[in-house]
Amino acid sequence: MMRLKTEQTAVQPAGTRHSRSSFPFRLGIVPGLILLAGCEAPLNLSGVEQQLQEPVRRTDQIQAVATAPGLEVAVGSNGLVLHRASSDSPWQRQILESQPNLIDVEICPDTSLIALGFEQQLWRSDDNALSWQPIDLPTPENLLDVACAPDGSYWAVGSFSTLLSSHDRGDTWEENSLGEDAMLSSIQFLADSTAYVTGEFGIVARSDDAGRNWALLDYIPNDFYPQAAHFTTRWRGWVVGLDGMVLQTEDAGMSWQVEPTPVAAPLYGIVEAGGELVALGENGTVLSRRKGQWQSLDVPVIPVWLRDAAQQENGQLLISGGAGTLLSLDIQ
Repeated sequence: MMRLKTEQTAVQPAGTRHSRSSFPFRLGIVPGLILLAGCEAPLNLSGVEQQLQEPVRRTDQIQAVATAPGLEVAVGSNGLVLHRASSDSPWQRQILESQPNLIDVEICPDTSLIALGFEQQLWRSDDNALSWQPIDLPTPENLLDVACAPDGSYWAVGSFSTLLSSHDRGDTWEENSLGEDAMLSSIQFLADSTAYVTGEFGIVARSDDAGRNWALLDYIPNDFYPQAAHFTTRWRGWVVGLDGMVLQTEDAGMSWQVEPTPVAAPLYGIVEAGGELVALGENGTVLSRRKGQWQSLDVPVIPVWLRDAAQQENGQLLISGGAGTLLSLDIQ
């Protein structure tokens, strides 16, 4: 059973829809504020002023979260960074210079943090998210996902099947490509030197030497576009995408099988927490995989997209999404 704790929930107008394939971080609709005043009625801005004092606001589009002992971080559009020491602490809000559209954040083995901006920039923090240093990425390609490898190297993937890597904390970079004119949407490193990238047209590539060499595998059937992927071992992994689709491999990406879900909403994220897989998507969709079956979790209806999650020290799952949404789920 999962119990929902709402830290901050803001609801978008009815009918608002997003698609990760259309980059919600670029096209997310910020809820509008319409003020109507008659000729005899005074204009009351108290609600607006109160909202501006809050660390998390309904205009925030929160793209990614990351957690580690003593630290929780969330990032989003317009340079948004939220951080706190624990789930019991209040969020601290900051806006990065130049207000980059931050689409991913990771906590690295050396405790540094890296946040990926859609503007070909990486932002690094060495003081638990208190301050951030911009690092220009030497590529014209659009990048969608970032990862820290077990050896501490930084990796980013994106358009034209680009793999960008740095082994000196972002001082220098090496750019490679799988040679396909396709968008890579995810990269993940495992502890055994295995790494996977997935992307547009069903691209899957694996490295068996911590990213030094990559081998293209057979495409996922039917040009399936993984919005996110998660591998639990070298052999076993899942991808999620549009129409509530989930596919699984048990043979290191050589073949894929559909796992039915009870939804048709696009799925944008998949994570592992408490020994379970959780998938996130459009219209507040949260799915859990139990005993080989995907089922919807009983959470309040939230008509916003949910994109990322990370497990907190207390065992809860911190989920981020559109319209200033941060949720905590008890996993039991």
